[in-house]
Amino acid sequence: MRKFISALCLASSALMVLNAGGQAPRARIDVLRLDSMEGLETVNTKADIVMYRGKKALHLAPPRNHETDRDSMVALVGGTDFKDGTIEADVAGLPITSMDPTARGFVGVEFRAQEHGARAENIYLRPTNGRVDDQLRRNHSVQYESLPEFPWYRLREESPGIYESYVDLEAGAWTKMRIEVAGTKARLYVNGAAQPCLIVNDLKLGDARGQIGLWAFISTDAYFSNLKVTHTN
Repeated sequence: MRKFISALCLASSALMVLNAGGQAPRARIDVLRLDSMEGLETVNTKADIVMYRGKKALHLAPPRNHETDRDSMVALVGGTDFKDGTIEADVAGLPITSMDPTARGFVGVEFRAQEHGARAENIYLRPTNGRVDDQLRRNHSVQYESLPEFPWYRLREESPGIYESYVDLEAGAWTKMRIEVAGTKARLYVNGAAQPCLIVNDLKLGDARGQIGLWAFISTDAYFSNLKVTHTN
C-alpha cells in the first residue's frame, strides 16, 4: 500500500557554525513532531497518529493485505534530502507474535533512502533481544543493513559480528536513537549514551543522499515520535 500526502508540517531553524578557517557553513535543523500524517509517504503499512505511552506518535502496523514480497514498512518523510548530519528519534517496537511467533519487534530509521525506500541505509533495533538469557541473541540487538543488496542476513553471513551488536533494550518502551552520519560512516547512540553501540565504517550506498524513512519489520507494532534531523551537508 502506498500513500503520499504533501505539505510536510515541520519546524525548521538554520544555525551558523564557524569552522577553523573562519567560514560559516550552514547546518539546518528540522524538528518533526510526527503528530500528523501530512508530508509522509507510506509504503506497505497501515499508518495513523495515536497516543502511546504518554506521547503523540506515528504508528505503523501491517496492512490487511500487505505486499508478500516486501517485509518492510516505511513512512518516508518529505523534504528530508539528507546526506550528512544527525538523525534523532524516539522509537518503540512491539512484536506481533500472533502474526509470527518468532517476531522481535524490529524498529528503526532509514536514511539516504531512494526509490520509495527500496534503496536505503537502515539501522534498527531488535527490542526483544536486549534482555534474553541468550548471549548470541543479545549480540544481535542492533543491526545495520543496506537495501537491497546488503540485507542483514547477507552481512551476518559474510561479516559476522561486524554490522550488529548489543545494547540494553526493552520491548515496547520508548527508546532514543541518535544516528550520526558523515560520508561513508555512521554511528548509533542509544538512550543518550556517550559512546556508540554500533559503528559502521563502510556504508554500502557510498557517499549518497536521500530521504529519511521511519522503518519497521512487517510483524511489528511500531511507534515513532520527536524526529529531529540536523543537516550538515
